[in-house]
Amino acid sequence: MSFGDPNNPYGQPPQNQPGYGYPQQAPPGMPPQYGYPQQQPGYPQQPQPYGAYPPPGMPGGGMPPLANWGQRVGASLLDGLIIVGPMYALGFIDLASSDDPSTPGVLGLIGMLYAFGMGIFQLIKEGGTGQTIGKKVVGISLHRESDGRTLGFGMAFVRKLAHMLDSFACYLGWLWPLWDDKNQTFADKVCSTVVVRVNK
Repeated sequence: MSFGDPNNPYGQPPQNQPGYGYPQQAPPGMPPQYGYPQQQPGYPQQPQPYGAYPPPGMPGGGMPPLANWGQRVGASLLDGLIIVGPMYALGFIDLASSDDPSTPGVLGLIGMLYAFGMGIFQLIKEGGTGQTIGKKVVGISLHRESDGRTLGFGMAFVRKLAHMLDSFACYLGWLWPLWDDKNQTFADKVCSTVVVRVNK
């Protein structure tokens, strides 16, 4: 009775199969390849974050192109419009139809609830995928500088709070990406994040 390869009776993967994070076997005279291996039978396909191996200088290695200041501003304007635009529209309709402008009506309350809910939704999207709706439209994405992974909701929220630093000193932090070598705001530097260009 045959049980497969007689030299490998326990069904273990061959020893020359590259493991995740270890140099892959390369032909003599070729440099070792790093990072996640190619799809192998019996191995799940693993995503390769941009900050992981292969290192800069090797094919496909290093960080993707950084998002420029105009792309970041465009994404922020779109996100702001999506969040507060309907709230203000409903608020103005509410004021125009109300007998007492000092008390918000039903439409005003709906607008405020919408803005709060959409703000949370945008943070969830940014933390989980790196992209808000505005970032997705312009083709940029937020990631951790160290390994290229997404932030998660908690760190995305902390980074949003850290944007208060960008508003200090006459909003200098918002302009900092114009001359910074990593196109980072003060909030990016505090949270160790970068915004990169991705395919739309």
